[in-house]
Amino acid sequence: MAETRKGEVTFKGSPIELAGPKLRPGDAAPDFECVGAGLAIVKLADTAGKARLFNVVPSLDTPVCNKQTKRFAEELTALAGKVAAYTVSLDLPFAQARFCTDAKIENLSNLSDVRNHSFGEHYGVLIEGLPIPLLARAVFVVDPSNKITYAEIVPEIAQEPDYEPALAALRAAAGA
Repeated sequence: MAETRKGEVTFKGSPIELAGPKLRPGDAAPDFECVGAGLAIVKLADTAGKARLFNVVPSLDTPVCNKQTKRFAEELTALAGKVAAYTVSLDLPFAQARFCTDAKIENLSNLSDVRNHSFGEHYGVLIEGLPIPLLARAVFVVDPSNKITYAEIVPEIAQEPDYEPALAALRAAAGA
């Protein structure tokens, strides 16, 4: 059974339990198997080559997740071509694609963790104990050598992440 952590994160004020390890800067980025565009299986190695931003959200169909993803998309325009960015959620790939089309987001690729929850479990953001599985709101920056250089698991699911340190870490990892 996977390691679990309680009390690190709240959902509308109530403590929730997260499955998986607490990752920190300096840790090796764990592998995962998510579903990407065209229902292709995407692993960590498939994202390699550049600094990467993993924008983790509970569901793109909620206002805070929507705002967070749009904010990162806006901020990433200055790093075009220097980084790769992914939105990770348990939404189905079709819903993720619809959201990005409707929001005109083209610089974040979608990764659906719905298949086996491996991103959530390996990155320590899978919420346990809810009627449906969700991922905690988080941001991870991974450098080209697959080392985590920034990790934030937002302490209250209903709040946005701290954008500036994440973007600074991404710029540093990209050498920009």
